[in-house]
Amino acid sequence: MAIVGAIAVPHPPLIVPDVGRGDEERIRATIDAYGRAVRQLLEREPDCLVVTSPHAPMFRDCFHVTTDDALDGDMARFRAPQARIHAACDSELAREIVRRASDAGIPCVDSGLHRDGGMDHGTYVPLHFVKEAWQELEPSSDADLPCPIVRIGLSLLSPEIHRELGRIIAAAADVLGRKVGFVASGDLSHKLLPEGPYGFAPEGPVFDERIGEVFGSGNLEGLFEFDEAFCDAAAECGLRSFQIMAGAIDGVDCDIAMLSNEGPFGVGYGVATCMPKGAAASGVDDIDPHIALARLSVETYVRTGRPAELPGNVPEELLNRRAGVFVSLHEHGNLRGCIGTIMATTGSVAEEILRNGICSSTEDPRFPPVRPDELDYLEYSVDVLGDAEPVDSPDQLDPHRYGVIVTKGWKRGLLLPNLDGVDTVEDQLAIAKSKAGLSPRDDDVHLERFEVVRHTRGGAPRKCS
Repeated sequence: MAIVGAIAVPHPPLIVPDVGRGDEERIRATIDAYGRAVRQLLEREPDCLVVTSPHAPMFRDCFHVTTDDALDGDMARFRAPQARIHAACDSELAREIVRRASDAGIPCVDSGLHRDGGMDHGTYVPLHFVKEAWQELEPSSDADLPCPIVRIGLSLLSPEIHRELGRIIAAAADVLGRKVGFVASGDLSHKLLPEGPYGFAPEGPVFDERIGEVFGSGNLEGLFEFDEAFCDAAAECGLRSFQIMAGAIDGVDCDIAMLSNEGPFGVGYGVATCMPKGAAASGVDDIDPHIALARLSVETYVRTGRPAELPGNVPEELLNRRAGVFVSLHEHGNLRGCIGTIMATTGSVAEEILRNGICSSTEDPRFPPVRPDELDYLEYSVDVLGDAEPVDSPDQLDPHRYGVIVTKGWKRGLLLPNLDGVDTVEDQLAIAKSKAGLSPRDDDVHLERFEVVRHTRGGAPRKCS
């Protein structure tokens, strides 16, 4: 899964000790819950933290996505310039989010079009807790944070568009093979007490209570059932941030909990966690890197006409080995393309996947090239071939365990193992001969067999048997 965990957290500046100077102890329940939520998130070892913040650049009809390489912040606005954070940014993921959102008709602006004054406090405060937890986990680390971030602002577009942006974030992380920890920054109502900084409105406490019920019940659909006029009267802050988060984990079975919900200063501070069930604390990801590379290859080429570059997080095992690779595409359960190489033609399995991903989507003579509007419906599998070995007779073949290579002169045909509808050696040989341009009755052929390790979306790689 692309999203390994998500938390909804507030951002009061005074919760940072250098700003609060002791006043933060009045929200000790929030502090303790905040620490627990952040530690739960970091235990899942995310590659990147996506932070949605109401105080990042905000526009009426588009979203801001920070695409810089780094973002620096401090609490100088709150009389604590000594409190600083340096955050590296995952600009590749940020640009992928912008591109996908634009393709879906959701307007975004990036740092190239809009620059602001650095890290806002809606981003800084959650990262303060991440930094604190990281220093406890890795006291010898020179980095403030365990991983880079992507910062995203909110908009005044509809709740459903915020939800869709969340889905796009998850899809972008998926295709790049990122394990993302989602941080939805946002306070609750600003009108809880007459003596509070924004005064009192009867809608304020009701809003906070309803948010508590939504997270307490685990049904995040409640985030999309608030009336806009009611929210305005309550002077809420983080609802749109939470809606994006809900979209990012849409369809994922999560354990959802409200850890705290208080407002002694007249502003509501809620802390909630949304942790996918079955995801190990080590951050085990069900996005096989072979599948991530195949999808990156196909989507990049179909959308841009340019080959994808190898991302920086490819496992060494894909870079240090050479082998033949087949990339197969299915759409709505039907084959949409399958092209591969019997033996290595590039320097690594990773490069072989990128090359054959392009071929499977554009060069399979049985199908027209894949169109951009089909990309969201494609399913991928990647077969990594073992060495071929000659066989003396068909008795040494097994269509479920071995693929077969049929050769006669310059004609050659290959069929992968364990294919639907291919249950006998006779079927396997007939199809392989046909692919070689031979007659099924032609027995004067050279036979080879090979094993494969098949990689699929969401499943463990397995040798066909």
